[in-house]
Amino acid sequence: MTAPLISVHGLCKSFPGVRALHNIRFELLAGEVHAVMGENGAGKSTLMKILAGVYRKDSGDILYDGASVDFPSPREAQAVGIGIIHQELQLMNHLTVAQNIFIGREPTTAFGLLLDENRLNRRAAELLGHLNLSIDPRTVVGGLTVARQQMVEIAKALSFNSRVLIMDEPTAALNNREIAELFKMIRELKARGVGIVYISHKMDELKQIADRVTVLRDGEYVATVPTATTTIETIIGMMVGRSLSDARVAGAAPAGEIALEVRGLNCGPLVRDVSFTLRKGEILGFAGLMGAGRTEVARAIFGADAPPSGEIRVNDRKVTIRTPAHAVAHGIGYLSEDRKRFGLATGMDVESNVVMSNLANYLSLSFLLRKRAIRDTAGRFIKMLNIRTPSAAQQVRLLSGGNQQKIVVAKWLDRDCDILFFDEPTRGIDIGAKNEIYRLLRSLADQGKAIVMISSELPEVIRMSDRIIVMCEGRITGELSPDEATQERIMQLATQRESMEGRLTA
Repeated sequence: MTAPLISVHGLCKSFPGVRALHNIRFELLAGEVHAVMGENGAGKSTLMKILAGVYRKDSGDILYDGASVDFPSPREAQAVGIGIIHQELQLMNHLTVAQNIFIGREPTTAFGLLLDENRLNRRAAELLGHLNLSIDPRTVVGGLTVARQQMVEIAKALSFNSRVLIMDEPTAALNNREIAELFKMIRELKARGVGIVYISHKMDELKQIADRVTVLRDGEYVATVPTATTTIETIIGMMVGRSLSDARVAGAAPAGEIALEVRGLNCGPLVRDVSFTLRKGEILGFAGLMGAGRTEVARAIFGADAPPSGEIRVNDRKVTIRTPAHAVAHGIGYLSEDRKRFGLATGMDVESNVVMSNLANYLSLSFLLRKRAIRDTAGRFIKMLNIRTPSAAQQVRLLSGGNQQKIVVAKWLDRDCDILFFDEPTRGIDIGAKNEIYRLLRSLADQGKAIVMISSELPEVIRMSDRIIVMCEGRITGELSPDEATQERIMQLATQRESMEGRLTA
């Protein structure tokens, strides 16, 4: 058997109050795609950051090409051929493709005083051509699609002559066509002998791209198995240490009276004549392809975008919503698909985030914070939602994605919103955390909350929804009951475009 490119034995790493990794082992072969799976908080990202020089290990051995290594920084890891592509792209949108690839290593003129743009673009064009990427190196990165930006990140990593490429959730923001394009590139790199570490929560991707899977749970090594002969169910069982049901999560009781009614809503090109009702105790699913207008509908109702036209009624009373503050005042909460950008202050602690949307209730004499009350509230939600954190004083950025999502939920529950929009509530979180979010959504509905769930995962929409609304190009193209809803029927409606004559065509 060929000696591994990377071999890890007995690796340990702790942070204040958290044991992130304990006695981890892992190996990567040249020309292999090795997936690392586990729930949020299992230690996947910590392991990868140690391999890439972002963190230092506490103990254990890391062998690279048979030699012991302990990289003090990413620069040292890059220098020997280990590159990492983070889930959140590390590109500068105002610079060109070539400038991003060779930033800090730009070729200069003879006296080293001026940047040699022509040589920079030639070097970038050669690299992109070598990777069979038809991207103009002079293109400003901000004008590229996310998928193209992902390719630029890969080119940048490989410009260091990387023999190891670590990819953290590379398909999180890609559509099916873009994923196919990325997988084609990964297979080409694999054929050239590059070892690829692949982290993803999308179980269906494993069979397509991975040769082996290593499973971590609670910071410890569970097993390494061949993908071809191991079922997805077996891998999930190793990840979560318990069985999970894929059965539909049905409501405990019929939905009640109408909580929200929208009539003839228009807002920009992606919200066109949208009308629907939402009942108390109901989970209303919104399905559709990327760009269908689902998020735009939620943001228009929440007052986050330009003022919409149309009518919005809350509890059978017409309301005017021009800003998010107006929406919150009417009992409407919105959990954004981008929780880190719009839902959380990740540099602050858990308790501050929990009370953020309801801060006026925690002031005495109008300007002094009632810290004991804040701590008590945070503790109550930590227990209620099973938020895994060492304490309410922990910085949110140090928590897993699933626990961050629960903190956003706690924020709106503390505000006591009766109408909640969940936009891609399980994006970027693992299968175990997903099931906790599912149970939480159903529990909220059972308490009488009215919930809109926007999701791009059709099995999730079908499993969770009491009714499903499907959109295409800014319009509602159909409404389905649970008995009518299949993935095929939803996709038919999701591709039902409007013709030039105004008729809907598949």
